[in-house]
Amino acid sequence: MKEIGGYFELERYHGQDYYPDLFHLNLGRCAISHFLSQVGCRELFIPAYLCDSVTQAVRDSSILMRSFRIRLDFLPDPRDLPRGPLPEGSWILVVNYYGQLSDRQVETLKKTYGNVLFDYTHAFFQRPLKNCDTVYSVRKFFGVPDGAYLHTLRPISPPAETDRSHDRMTHILGRFEVDAGSFYQIMLDQAHAYPGSPAKRMSPLTRNLLRSFDYGDIAKRRLANYRRLDSHLWSINHLKEILRVPDIGPFCYPLYLPGAGNRIRSAMAQKKIFVPTYWKNVLEDQPKDSLEYQYAADILALPCDQRYGEEDMDFVAETVEELI
Repeated sequence: MKEIGGYFELERYHGQDYYPDLFHLNLGRCAISHFLSQVGCRELFIPAYLCDSVTQAVRDSSILMRSFRIRLDFLPDPRDLPRGPLPEGSWILVVNYYGQLSDRQVETLKKTYGNVLFDYTHAFFQRPLKNCDTVYSVRKFFGVPDGAYLHTLRPISPPAETDRSHDRMTHILGRFEVDAGSFYQIMLDQAHAYPGSPAKRMSPLTRNLLRSFDYGDIAKRRLANYRRLDSHLWSINHLKEILRVPDIGPFCYPLYLPGAGNRIRSAMAQKKIFVPTYWKNVLEDQPKDSLEYQYAADILALPCDQRYGEEDMDFVAETVEELI
């Protein structure tokens, strides 16, 4: 029975989320495993440069995994992959690292291998191509407790159960009113609780919050901040020969400083500039002389999101320059 009266809950928003017509799921890793199980995947070629939460989700689905390396430009190394379109039941997961994949490259990979699932965790604003199966995660772009999208033209069914996330908001609300440090452990505890989560529909709370954002303004701010950092740091960025400015709403500014990334990352934290490591498991699993290890250790994912402006970007860039 519907409740009437009493105290107010969170306001209900009536805007439109960025991908209203896609499948709405709870987590990116769950969207990947759910899709693969629905299409009958038995073998998955998966990059060595990847978060272990994804590999664990695939492993839990009893899918055979085969690892492949990436090239300097973040594209899959074709030497580790079969030639020509993959047979039925065999898929490749291609990650759009830092939004560096262009639509043309996506089309080429799709044409070459056929069964490709594209991971756009780092490229929320980059629209999916019509015939390309694509997964998005929203927590790296917005202050929400869960959320993922899946684009596919294949006849798959959504999960039966709907997620609930009201008890995962503490660190998000806490940072809004206090600071990140006071709620950092809660955030970690929450993240550690995600592994093993089954695929579910996106929570009503997250769906509601995603209807409240000005996506056009957010994308514009991110791009302006990215370009501001690039104007300062391009000359010292060892990715400069291959780096592509994302067309819309970048995830972060990837600054590659071979041999110095970990040191500078730690020093920046002392100045309240928090730069994550993507991904720590790679530092444990891959040889130190591998490209995957070097990228994980020494690419600084500098924040350029909608919370900041020119002065903030100048401070970040100047701090990097001083530490070098």
